[in-house]
Amino acid sequence: MTPKIAIVGRPNVGKSTLFNRLTGSRDALVSDLPGLTRDRKEGAAELGGHAISLIDTAGLEVAQRGSIADRMRAQTEAAIEQADLVLFVIDARAGVTATDQTFATTVRASGRPVVLIANKCEGRTSDSGFYDAFKLGLGEPVAISAEHGLGLSDLERDAMAALGLKAKSKPKRRDGDAPEEEPAERVKPLRVAIVGRPNAGKSTLVNALIGEDRMITGPEPGLTRDTVATDIQWNGQTIKLFDTAGLRRRAKITELAEKLSAGDSLKAIRFAEVVVLLIDADRGLEHQDLSIGELVTEEGRALVIAVNKWDLIEDKQKFLKAMFDKISIGLAQVPGVAVVPISAASEKGLDKLLRAVVTASEIWNRRVATPKLNRWLQEALARHAPPAPSGRRLKIRYMTQPSTRPPTFVAFCTRPDALPQTYQRYLVNSLREAFDLPGVPIRLNLRSGDNPFAPKRRGG
Repeated sequence: MTPKIAIVGRPNVGKSTLFNRLTGSRDALVSDLPGLTRDRKEGAAELGGHAISLIDTAGLEVAQRGSIADRMRAQTEAAIEQADLVLFVIDARAGVTATDQTFATTVRASGRPVVLIANKCEGRTSDSGFYDAFKLGLGEPVAISAEHGLGLSDLERDAMAALGLKAKSKPKRRDGDAPEEEPAERVKPLRVAIVGRPNAGKSTLVNALIGEDRMITGPEPGLTRDTVATDIQWNGQTIKLFDTAGLRRRAKITELAEKLSAGDSLKAIRFAEVVVLLIDADRGLEHQDLSIGELVTEEGRALVIAVNKWDLIEDKQKFLKAMFDKISIGLAQVPGVAVVPISAASEKGLDKLLRAVVTASEIWNRRVATPKLNRWLQEALARHAPPAPSGRRLKIRYMTQPSTRPPTFVAFCTRPDALPQTYQRYLVNSLREAFDLPGVPIRLNLRSGDNPFAPKRRGG
């Protein structure tokens, strides 16, 4: 079983920087702004050749019961309970604070093995803080600089000792030995980002899908700040869920934390294969929702719309009609996008949502055989011939699909620049109907020339 290691400590001591350093990623948001991380974030790392699961946690703070900070603390305590090892981080430049002492007691009481880390030890100003750390009663601290990558070998040594692991070394291959077999390629999880306006219920939905309270939830908008990835299993398929910060109009984004979060959400959309746009049924489909949906399709991602708090809607038929009318205008580029009513709080409609997500992924990956494509093209041209700008008829001779994700088609024709957008829309809509491609973006690129795959004529 993969060992779990939780990184804990008060806000702004460098936990997320250390998480990124050890996982070799930039998954955790990093800033001088304290309290940026609010949810648990897991990532894969390696320790002496052993695979480990690393958990980045919210900063530990003394807080009023029921407050956001108190819920953040509960998330961190849950991570400690799950962990096989705790990395307790302090800021060596600031020295040991009363908060450090309070939560060192919590960590000691957990009974989990602990490695004390004095971070930001790259300068002389950290010396007093390093020696001050001994009074926490967690043993000798490991001096590191997560930002500069210093002291990580010492951290690796102490962490492995605490877990009872020994470094793996690959045996040298001698002449005549059979080559090592390559490990079988792992099936990659389906990457799904959950996006929407603040307070639509994204974290509640993720918690419902994974079956535990991993994300902080509450009535306050903007609780989630960085994108959190979690794997779930559904019908034998691994799905990696990305819970993202709420997206608002740019003009309304003023705080540094929200600017960083918005950028992180956009990165999650670009990294995802399917994006679930979560709508708050209480507020209905608003212009900002359509703007987010448009952004998703511009990025070429498959889109599914989930309507949360569906149980609160009285006239459901009227609500759906109004929503479909708005979608048909605001998201005309992806007709047939799936709309799934759900209730995240009562865990209703989740199977239907995941089924729609998997279906959208299959459509997004769909490939049309070239002979079928060109038979369709001849029929489409016969039904509605290309226009003749300036009296010169345009000819579309051949079509192919060079890629999927999203389905992308190339048409070879005369004077591609002269083919009107209206006729291009006709071709795309006809493609969508003929090959069952609802709800995903379709790319149509035009190239000049004849069929590039036709046999060349010989001279003479």
